[in-house]
Amino acid sequence: MHARFIGAGIRSLPLLSVYLLALSWTTIAGAESPLTDQGDALAPTESAEIAQPEPQSLAQEPEYLLDEEDRATAAEVEATESSTAVASEPSTEVPPAEALLQFKPLPGNSARFADLLTSPAEVVQEAAAEPDQESESVPEYNVPIVVDPSVQGHIRFFNVAIRNRFEQWLIRLSHYRPLVDSIFTEFQLPSDLIYLSLVESGFNPHAYSRARAAGPWQFMKGTAKVYGLRVDSYVDERRDPVKSTVAAARYLRDLYDLFGTWPLAMAAYNAGEGKVMRALHTAQAESFSDIAKTRLIRRETKEYVPRFMAATIIAKNPDRYGFPQNDVRPHQFEEVVVRRPIHFKAIANVTGISYQELKVLNPELRRDATPPDDPEYHLKVPVGTGEKVEQMLDRAPTHKFPPQSRPVLVKGRHVKSEPDSGHWYRVRVGDSLEKIAKRFNISVKTLKSNNNLTGPTIKAGSRLVIAN
Repeated sequence: MHARFIGAGIRSLPLLSVYLLALSWTTIAGAESPLTDQGDALAPTESAEIAQPEPQSLAQEPEYLLDEEDRATAAEVEATESSTAVASEPSTEVPPAEALLQFKPLPGNSARFADLLTSPAEVVQEAAAEPDQESESVPEYNVPIVVDPSVQGHIRFFNVAIRNRFEQWLIRLSHYRPLVDSIFTEFQLPSDLIYLSLVESGFNPHAYSRARAAGPWQFMKGTAKVYGLRVDSYVDERRDPVKSTVAAARYLRDLYDLFGTWPLAMAAYNAGEGKVMRALHTAQAESFSDIAKTRLIRRETKEYVPRFMAATIIAKNPDRYGFPQNDVRPHQFEEVVVRRPIHFKAIANVTGISYQELKVLNPELRRDATPPDDPEYHLKVPVGTGEKVEQMLDRAPTHKFPPQSRPVLVKGRHVKSEPDSGHWYRVRVGDSLEKIAKRFNISVKTLKSNNNLTGPTIKAGSRLVIAN
């Protein structure tokens, strides 16, 4: 009986195996089906989140930037975590991309998508007040700098539209920079105010505006005389880099003491303190941003302060905007006391100093000669040549200026009168020294001596002294 049962069991074993296999497959399928349904239920939610991200998601409002140091740190952390996982228990789970990166917050309280498109130099310098963050890449400003659309527009203008010209301004400014820094330090002015000269003239001593402002700091004649600068037909100290910078420092200090803020002081430097004061009084305002929204000041003055801020941002970060930083020889000189009028060409002939170099060092002398009414004029000469010039000055002839025209009253208005025609002559087209000497019955040598001429060339329109 047992034998028949065992035999029957052996014959029914294949059928039993098929039954058990079907039962186990049903059980496994039933156990996995809830997970599959759960996954299918979550898929639309995930796709909806991708299609409609929240306003503060990383794709719309990135609050962090990743730099090279953080990439290296992230790589080290990833290597450490992977080695630890292999040592403990292998895992096939793939971490999200965010887990592999370490983000560094931008300086400031909030971040915008536009921050990724702007230069780090344009970020306002609040980061300098936070000792925890690295502030080496963010410059420090000692005057208020605000980055708004107007300032960004001027940055693009300097960086793109007039890039070559602005580069020349930076090179010229670096030539005078040590001189201006020492003067501003003496007057306790912020060093960043030096960039005001970029907006005014590109620190060009020979700059002359339509409003008749002259020099690197663009002084009007009246304001220049108030601050001790000489302006006449022989000397225009508005062009003197040293004396005009001293006058500008005094003027800026007075404006700051009057208005209490640098934006208002700079606006007054452009428009005049009277106009800014009236605008503040009429608008019942206390800041430059308030009066800039009104029609009480000109558009030029409204753009003046943003233009200064843009120039300052670029000048303090030239490498970030692609401007070269070349070593420029600083503006240096020695002074020699000259007690009579002497022309630059005469000094160049007896000393060997370049005539052009004397003109560059003394841009305030309008006629390329020391003035006749100054018994002790301080002439600037190249460094190392002062003693030589003092010894050789006695050999240089005294320069004789053409007579000056004087205004006369004609029908109620002032008109320039012409000097005595027997003492001077205006060169015409086609004239030569030989023709002029023959016309006035004098020798060419005397004509050249009276006018400190070394060569035969004369220009049409210039005046020549004919007789003493």
